[in-house]
Amino acid sequence: MLTAKQKELLLFIHQRIKESGVSPSFDEMKEALDLASKSGIHRLITALEERGFLRRLPHRARALEVLKLPDSAAPAAPPRGRGPFRPSVVSDAMIEPHIAAAALSEIPIVGRIAAGAPIEALQNEIGRVAAPPDMLGEGEHFALEVRGDSMIQAGILEGDTVVIRKTDHAESGDIVVALIDEEEATLKRLRKRGGSIALEAANPAYETRIFGPDRVRIQGKLVGLIRRYV
Repeated sequence: MLTAKQKELLLFIHQRIKESGVSPSFDEMKEALDLASKSGIHRLITALEERGFLRRLPHRARALEVLKLPDSAAPAAPPRGRGPFRPSVVSDAMIEPHIAAAALSEIPIVGRIAAGAPIEALQNEIGRVAAPPDMLGEGEHFALEVRGDSMIQAGILEGDTVVIRKTDHAESGDIVVALIDEEEATLKRLRKRGGSIALEAANPAYETRIFGPDRVRIQGKLVGLIRRYV
């Protein structure tokens, strides 16, 4: 039997992981439950662990796994304090039960993209991945395998496959595939600063990189990601 606060926290964590693939921070949990301090969150999480509803994953920051929900669980309310963008996340477990009900669209995986240290520019097709049509929308799409951890606070982890809509135009704040000097491809948040372009990481361990507009070419905009849980 869970207390009201324990149940509220468990449903909040479950909803946030479902939406973004990343568990909420302690500050976000404190705000969502309207608690005065993070010590109360620690006590609730410990109680949920002891009752077998929650598990902390070792050696990873902000890593919580919901093991089960209470039988009386109702859909959680949308979490507060979300940023302007959270990518759609689809796992194999979510796709497989619905394959017969809705056709999936195959898009090419055209290489690996750096969400961290620079890597080589986009390569030729190395495989294909199935994605639900409602993730894709209109236009041409391609997929990239993520390497690095510079976008973890945007819910994008190493090993994810990001789904990109081809475009050479993006607004400030969009997460984009940017080609720098025609040789380095990277996945970052675009910021327009006067006559310059800033490529911003979603990890405080990485610095924002600023370039002249002639050095950066937008190749696409992030519309979703596919994650395998193995």
